[in-house]
Amino acid sequence: MIMRNVAIVGVGITRFGVREASWKDLVLEAGKSLFDDVPNLDKKDIDSLFVGAAQPERWVYQTHVAPLVAELLGIEVKRVIARTESACASGQLAIRYAWLSIATGLSDVALVVGVEKMNSKFLNVSQSSMINVGNREFDGANGFTAPPFFAMVAQRHMHLYGTTEEQLAMVRVKNQEYGSQNPYAQFQKKVTVEQVLNSRMVAPPLKLFDCSAITDGAVALLLTSEEKAREFTDTPVWILGGVQHVDAAHTTNQMGELAEWVALRKAAKDLYDMLKITPDDIDIAEVHDCFTISEIIEYEEFGFCKKGEGGKFIEEGESYIGGKVAVNPGGGLLANGHPLGATGTRQAWEIVMQFRGEVPKGRYVDGAELAIAHNLSGMAQLHHIMAYSVNKPRDVKFGR
Repeated sequence: MIMRNVAIVGVGITRFGVREASWKDLVLEAGKSLFDDVPNLDKKDIDSLFVGAAQPERWVYQTHVAPLVAELLGIEVKRVIARTESACASGQLAIRYAWLSIATGLSDVALVVGVEKMNSKFLNVSQSSMINVGNREFDGANGFTAPPFFAMVAQRHMHLYGTTEEQLAMVRVKNQEYGSQNPYAQFQKKVTVEQVLNSRMVAPPLKLFDCSAITDGAVALLLTSEEKAREFTDTPVWILGGVQHVDAAHTTNQMGELAEWVALRKAAKDLYDMLKITPDDIDIAEVHDCFTISEIIEYEEFGFCKKGEGGKFIEEGESYIGGKVAVNPGGGLLANGHPLGATGTRQAWEIVMQFRGEVPKGRYVDGAELAIAHNLSGMAQLHHIMAYSVNKPRDVKFGR
């Protein structure tokens, strides 16, 4: 099959955080931001809609959300309308399906909306909802919400490789430095290693500042075929491709070594083989730092450093802008917060803004041409990766 080139030609975003806005308000805010970004867009041109939303049924008691988004934004969908759910990767899955729909000719102009409203006056609802991303009868019964599971991962990594709590803290320090320059991030203050280490213990060794937050937010993206792209922008961002890989369904079944994320390693290899690239070709990596230990393991499984050297990688500044690869220059999940359905779309928004040069100088990756966005789902069993470039797929030249 001949696949058409697909580009992101417009973006819109809300402020992330604990918002007074409703779920519908967030959709409207992100939509307006997108329409302002693409002023010559006629809504009648949008033929497809993909909505990334993890658990609106529980957090806002709303199902059938894709048609609702179409109604809210005044879109008459003529070809494809769908809601995607893959826990923390729900937003990136929406991008993936929109990309495939356009690449195969089913759609020409697709709107992607990633949205989640996680905060309410009933915090127990948010906490109990998060249990459901694992196998509830097995993982939930054993207390495997995200913090204790990733704490076990951290303990194992520390045991095997000598990773320290200080190295974990350095991930938050880096991402908060960049987040302090992101006006849409939930947390916009710099922190020190000492502040991270002295924050409240959540699940040893993870402290409060080692964890991403419960967050509200939304992002909208406009995707088109190559033939349509220049009608909307002079700076399209091209989608090079995407991969997925899944491991065991829950932690009690064949998870293997907790400190090794084999599914991510396989997904990264699939992406590298598909695009004929190496880790050295990547300029920006938006990775899923739901916890500080996650980013450290992701350095390793992406091949940015050897297995077990993720702590050393951050300590030596290799994941900063100017290091080997700029990891999470927008602040990551740790600074932005993690509204599940909007996180993957927020990563794409960040990459678009980087390639346009529309971010503050202190977190701008000058000359970047190739970026990846990664999300994990559940207890790190399912991994999604998308690759983006300033160059069209056939014009990309690697091995720079």
